Amino acid sequence: MAQESLLNLSNIAKVYQIGSEQVYALRSIDLQIKKGEYVALMGPSGSGKSTLMNILGCLDTPSSGTYILNGINVSNMTDDELAEIRNKEIGFIFQTFNLLSRLTALENVALPQVYAGIKKDMRLQHAMQSLTNVGLGDRVKHKPNELSGGQRQRVAIARALVNNPSLILADEPTGNLDTKTSHEIMKLLEEIHQNGNTVIIVTHEEDIAKRAHRIVRIRDGVVEKDYLNTPQSIEI
Repeated sequence: MAQESLLNLSNIAKVYQIGSEQVYALRSIDLQIKKGEYVALMGPSGSGKSTLMNILGCLDTPSSGTYILNGINVSNMTDDELAEIRNKEIGFIFQTFNLLSRLTALENVALPQVYAGIKKDMRLQHAMQSLTNVGLGDRVKHKPNELSGGQRQRVAIARALVNNPSLILADEPTGNLDTKTSHEIMKLLEEIHQNGNTVIIVTHEEDIAKRAHRIVRIRDGVVEKDYLNTPQSIEI
């Protein structure tokens, strides 16, 4: 495993002003994740897990502290700057897939490259390769409502990978799937990690977290535990 740091969070806090009261969602988070790691981020409802995920994914900025992503200080960026970083550096996989219903699988996967300014023929070629890599080379012309839940999540994974991002950030990626399909998606994420990608999976499910090589537990806005894990074998 490479030892170079990909994410470095130092003294990160997130405070929300509710009336006259300050509510701390995160308090003094220190977290380092190296390139090539496979990490599960866990925490109960209200722990700050979702807030931390939003900061890691450059969907939000911290109230204080420093966040370095792949050598770039993203702590105080504008919304436009964050959008550019997200498209270049981060591949998102969501529980609800977040596919556009009017677009085909191929067009959905190509979308991040539209925002990146890549020419149409090249982005469709990249999208085709990405769909083939997740086993959907024969479904490229299908729209989301013509695909199963597992196939839709594979399209979402192909979309997350198409820009060759530094980080794959998966938010409850099996939350809407049955047990068998969940195992298949987790096996695919393990293969993606084995190919050299850095993967962070946000989950409340212990059996999903145990697939990762490292588990970070958040409670009351702080890192409660951070430890290496021996992944379970994945059986279909």
